[in-house]
Amino acid sequence: MSSQETPGRDGGQLPSARTAAAVGLLEAVRRDLGATGLPLALPGADQARLDIRQALAQLDDYILPRYRSLEAPLLAVVGGSTGAGKSTLVNGLVGRPVTRAGAIRPTTRQPILLHHPDDAGWFEDQRVLPSLGRIRGTVVGAPLPANQAGPAPDAASTDSLVLIADAAVPAGIALLDAPDVDSIAEDNRRLAGQLLAAADLWVFVTTANRYADAVPWKLLLDAAARDIMVAVVLDRVPPAAEDEVSADLLAMLSREGLGGARLFVVPEAALDGMGMLPPEAVDPLRGWIQELAADAAGRAEIARRTLNGTVKALGNRVEAAAQAAEAQQRAAEVLASDARGAYRDAVDRILEATRDGALLRGEVLARWQDFVGTGEFFRAMEQNIGRFRDRLGAFFRGEPTPAVRVETAIETGLQAVIIDEAANAAEHTEQRWRSDPAGRQLLGGDDLSGPSEGFEEKVAAEIRAWQGSLMELIRTEGQGKRTQARWLSFGINGLGAALMIVVFSMTAGLTGLEVGVAGGTAAVGQRLLEAVFGEDAVRRLARTAREDLHVRCQSLLQAEQQRFLSRLDVSDGVPPAVLAEHATGLRRLAAAA
Repeated sequence: MSSQETPGRDGGQLPSARTAAAVGLLEAVRRDLGATGLPLALPGADQARLDIRQALAQLDDYILPRYRSLEAPLLAVVGGSTGAGKSTLVNGLVGRPVTRAGAIRPTTRQPILLHHPDDAGWFEDQRVLPSLGRIRGTVVGAPLPANQAGPAPDAASTDSLVLIADAAVPAGIALLDAPDVDSIAEDNRRLAGQLLAAADLWVFVTTANRYADAVPWKLLLDAAARDIMVAVVLDRVPPAAEDEVSADLLAMLSREGLGGARLFVVPEAALDGMGMLPPEAVDPLRGWIQELAADAAGRAEIARRTLNGTVKALGNRVEAAAQAAEAQQRAAEVLASDARGAYRDAVDRILEATRDGALLRGEVLARWQDFVGTGEFFRAMEQNIGRFRDRLGAFFRGEPTPAVRVETAIETGLQAVIIDEAANAAEHTEQRWRSDPAGRQLLGGDDLSGPSEGFEEKVAAEIRAWQGSLMELIRTEGQGKRTQARWLSFGINGLGAALMIVVFSMTAGLTGLEVGVAGGTAAVGQRLLEAVFGEDAVRRLARTAREDLHVRCQSLLQAEQQRFLSRLDVSDGVPPAVLAEHATGLRRLAAAA
């Protein structure tokens, strides 16, 4: 069977195009799953990240290699609990000590892969388990005690495979002696899980005393989910307890969906001088492995069954990843909405403060009154603005400093409002984020409860730029010769100050005495502008100035909110819908095989 063909239901071969499509789907799943980071600290996120890492490893170690090389030898991983006798069992299967066994735990720290010499090409490259290096081992020629057999483990033992070619291993099946699944060493446990996830079939070794342990059963349940072929070896069984223990273990396997697992019992027996079991103790298991190796169609069926079950289980994992990514997206949207809402409200409050007359109080009002003169001047302006135009023009020309003072007072007042509202928005956003585990993680030890460094200077510069744009509006509006003469007689700074006053009093927000003072003051500014430009032009100038101020305030506060939003990078990942689509495709792939 070529590497571009898959077995069909009737034992024939499916078109290579279907295999190519399957590999294409799996590669797309690998790419998109690898781009799914789940950065937010949500409930279950740690487990979801671990599941993704394990799914990626299984794609690299088993699923993609097996799809690309369906005719490759089966990989039978011998795994189990600490001290279950895995290495001794493997030595018994090949008839000589090739792996280490001993009393010191953990014993198997460096995985050893035994294969027939004719199958060497399948394992010497990085086709399967590509993340592990390769070390070429040799079978020890002279008899050695079992606890000295095989290569000695080293510091890099969990990063490499030792490959040993031995004719005692039947062609078509390789045996991999894995670390303990419940090892005291975390690296060993991780490696054991990785190797078992890459297996075509498991030879699971346990003992009469430990067959009900939780850790092995968790892995056995994973095997049931993958529909992988499992052979369970019950080791070191006292003859008197064989029937009772075997019956109980078979019942447990049946209850957990593993009723089809083969059970082999290795009776308690003394080891010989080389640490070897009596040959007859492992004959049943050895015979079963040899039968599988001799049956090419049977091996293909095992590969197909395990591969399909693994792909189906992968579909469930990818679906869970899609749900986790969607939860991340929703949580990010909530956090982003909190930030955007706080700063949007701040912009609204700034604009409200600029149009309800609030800025015409205090220093701004005092400087404007200094600028336009006394109450007698107001009354004269009200009676006949034309009559006093020459006087007002001379006033503007002779006293430019008061107009600048008005601009400065407006800049100071507006700056204070903007900074205060930015601080309120930052404080509100940080409080909301701190109350959420995901937001708290994103903020870490940073304090974002106030405006950013240099914000005060940015605000001042933006206000001055806005004031400059108002002057430019006035220049543009006064291009006509008659109008130009008028606004030149009043002074551009004076008209600019008047326009700002009008902008800040566009709605009625004053009460009591303020209506008479500040409100009348604003009316003077409006009458003055209307005398120069006309009523419609003044209305248009004020509207344009206000819109410009709105845009500038939005820009300032959006830059501030970005301090929060830049920490949300969930949108950079793969959309959950893409992962969900992949999950559906994987289930279809498994069902169609």
